[in-house]
Amino acid sequence: MIGKEKNTVLVQSTAAQLGFDFCGIAKAVPLDDDARRLEQWLQKGMHGSMAYMENHFDLRVNPQRLVPGAKSVITLLFNYFPKTTQQSGVPKISTYAYGEDYHDVIRKKLHEFLWHLKQDIGDFNGRGFVDSAPVLERAWAQKSGLGWIGKNGNLINKKKGSYFFIATLITDIELIPDDPYAKDYCGSCTKCIDSCPTDAILPNKVINGSQCISYFTIELKDALIPDSLKNKFDNWLFGCDVCQDVCPWNRFAEPHQEPAFEPIPAILDFIQKDWEELTEESFKIIFKDSPIKRTKFSGIKRNLQFISSP
Repeated sequence: MIGKEKNTVLVQSTAAQLGFDFCGIAKAVPLDDDARRLEQWLQKGMHGSMAYMENHFDLRVNPQRLVPGAKSVITLLFNYFPKTTQQSGVPKISTYAYGEDYHDVIRKKLHEFLWHLKQDIGDFNGRGFVDSAPVLERAWAQKSGLGWIGKNGNLINKKKGSYFFIATLITDIELIPDDPYAKDYCGSCTKCIDSCPTDAILPNKVINGSQCISYFTIELKDALIPDSLKNKFDNWLFGCDVCQDVCPWNRFAEPHQEPAFEPIPAILDFIQKDWEELTEESFKIIFKDSPIKRTKFSGIKRNLQFISSP
């Protein structure tokens, strides 16, 4: 095999060895169409108070601004679908936050991925991203042939649904790109649109982030949740999985095999009373390695009061 083919095989085999479920490759080119859509979305204020999304616009849409000389974008999917879920009738936590913080877990795997590749290929320039930098992960995943963007804004893989973390590696290695995913298998289904408790899912795959339950329970800092949304949160305390739970393609989702994503005991054991009696000291201890710490103790208490009060 010539260098490009050999390196492509190495990338794919290394990804599989490290437990990634899918690996796709795209050519590192500017995302012109996505840039236009993102600009329109921002201009309409659909990002709410997430001002950071306005920053580094040119970096988001051009991989060569993030990695000079970039030639390939590698996208990796890692399953987080849980074996066990919370009991019914309790304040609900999004399944992505059941275990350890995915940023830390996947970032460690990305570092291993880079290390192994450099051992086999030699030194090269590359940067890995896990929902922590201006990278349009879902766009790259679609361009890498890993799935299509559903009406709920999530990447959907035909074989295993949408319960995946997405990691992106931009590199100056020339690799053989996969064909972009050209088909959209959502068809006429509107279950995610019809089921969204706050009507955040609009036509044409537009998500009003400023109306999403995840936005209010995680991103909205130091502010009250509008009273107009009372009784619309479906008991979600942190995040929301409704649009994934109702998606027919997630009937193919299979439980993950990653020990770090096993649920923190409190996630499965806590009932309403436990959340109400939770102290700040206990919160910091129990959720020190959890994504839930992102909303802080004050945020959890605010969310709990909002979903509990009539």
